[in-house]
Amino acid sequence: MFTKIDHIGIAVTDIEAEIKRYEKDYAVKVLLRENIENQKVLVAFLDLPNTTVELLAPSGKDSTLHKFLASRGPGLHHICYEVKDIVTTLKNLEDKNYKLIDKVPRHGARNSKIAFIHTSSCNGILTELCQY
Repeated sequence: MFTKIDHIGIAVTDIEAEIKRYEKDYAVKVLLRENIENQKVLVAFLDLPNTTVELLAPSGKDSTLHKFLASRGPGLHHICYEVKDIVTTLKNLEDKNYKLIDKVPRHGARNSKIAFIHTSSCNGILTELCQY
């Protein structure tokens, strides 16, 4: 079902400061930056040899990510797995009684379709699925 780890999402309060820190301290380059308006999130994808790190910052106080940061603070937000067929994967997981945040894929960064699985079904880890 999963083809690979696509990226690891890290919630941050100041995306510009974190980009500078990753570039300076870790010699990591930014692949892409996006403002995902429908989710009210600013993202920056950082290139690593074996995966990608996604820095996420809220673009407004009404963002779900803003609420996440207020309650939990910066840090690991989610892990994302790439899948070949997100609709079939979601159906298979729902048939296995997984609690889905998204039963229907939505538009995500990098021209992808995405969906999230609730933490209660994944050992406390918010899990994202993506299909390109």
